[in-house]
Amino acid sequence: MELWVAVQAFILGVVEGLTEFLPVSSTGHQIIVADLIDFRGERAIAFNIIIQLAAILAVMWEYRRKILDVVIQLPREQGAQRFTLNLLIAFIPAAVIGLLFSKQIHQYLFNPITVAAALVIGGVIILWAERRVHAVTAGTVDEMGWRHALKVGCCQCLALIPGTSRSGATIIGGLLFGLSRKAATEFSFFLAMPTMVAAALYSGYKYRDLFQPADLPVFAVGFVTSFIFAMIAVRSLLKFIGNHSYAVFAWYRIGFGLLILATWQFGLIDWATAQH
Repeated sequence: MELWVAVQAFILGVVEGLTEFLPVSSTGHQIIVADLIDFRGERAIAFNIIIQLAAILAVMWEYRRKILDVVIQLPREQGAQRFTLNLLIAFIPAAVIGLLFSKQIHQYLFNPITVAAALVIGGVIILWAERRVHAVTAGTVDEMGWRHALKVGCCQCLALIPGTSRSGATIIGGLLFGLSRKAATEFSFFLAMPTMVAAALYSGYKYRDLFQPADLPVFAVGFVTSFIFAMIAVRSLLKFIGNHSYAVFAWYRIGFGLLILATWQFGLIDWATAQH
């Protein structure tokens, strides 16, 4: 494995791990950073599947106790059954739309300019949502009803637009629809599990011919890096939201998005011709 390829894998693993569960759009950052370091082509498609899987395994490890409790209690405990049903209800909208329109989304929206615009718009929405008075109707994920889950699931559909952020859409949607800050964040993490595992399995099967044994070292570097930094990001975010709002992420999104648009507008970087 060439040194530069290993560095590319490490950089993208860090980006995926840090951004997957923060409301800043991991897909958007991957598109932009991959373009900057020229990591594209068939290897990049397979590599992204691997590092996304690593990130979701990290959050599953972090919540392994809750997951095990739900699995054990599912046959007889109403709370575990309600929690599982809520996840299923929230999962369905984005899964259906993603299956129907994934080709068109990748063809027309996976480019840095779309990402930059979505980052800015999403940042403005986060600032607006944070300034509203939050009427909490569910303080924990166990207090959520199916209506909460359905609304959050519909919000997740917006994340099919790169740059929107899956976690951002579900967390802010949860706040708008009555979840506490902690409940919205944790439900976003739990919803990521079936959503991202299903996406990884679907993409893995679809692009199975792209996985080559020669790329195993590159994938290993990205996988381990993504797993470690995703764990750091999840733990840090849970601590952060105890005393802070999501406004800092909104301002970051707006600043980063405007920077990308400015470099494009003034011809400093020809983002519009990027192919992914």
